[in-house]
Amino acid sequence: MTDDDLIAAAREAAANSYSPYSSFAVGAALRFADGSVVTGTNIENASYGLALCAETVAVSKAMADGVRGGLEAVAVTGPGDMPITPCGRCRQVLNELAQLGGTDPLVLCVGPGEVRRTTLSALLPEAFGPASLV
Repeated sequence: MTDDDLIAAAREAAANSYSPYSSFAVGAALRFADGSVVTGTNIENASYGLALCAETVAVSKAMADGVRGGLEAVAVTGPGDMPITPCGRCRQVLNELAQLGGTDPLVLCVGPGEVRRTTLSALLPEAFGPASLV
C-alpha cells in the first residue's frame, strides 16, 4: 500500500465520523509491516471529554485484533485548510504501539492541498513509553 493509498483510507474513514458538535471529521489510517491497514474516525460525545480521536480508535482496533508491533506509517486527515497533526494524547497512544514494535513510524499530516511528512519521534520527542517503566 502506497502513502497515497493510506491517505485515501484515512479520508474514507473520516466519512464515517460522528462529529455532530464540532463538524470536524477526522480520519486516521495505520499501516503495518505485514501490509495490513487499520482505520479509525473520531467519535464525539455530548460529554465532550469522552470524545474519541480517530488515531485512538484506530490503535484500539489494532490492539483488539492482537496487533502489537510493526507500525510503519500513520495518515491523519481532517477538514480545514491546513494539514492536521495528531493531538498530544494521540501522539502518546501511537507511541505506545510504535514502541511495542521498536518503530518510529512515518506520520502523514494531510490537508486539502498539502501533505506534511514527519516522524512520530519528531512530533513527540523524548517520549515516555513502555521502556520508561523498566
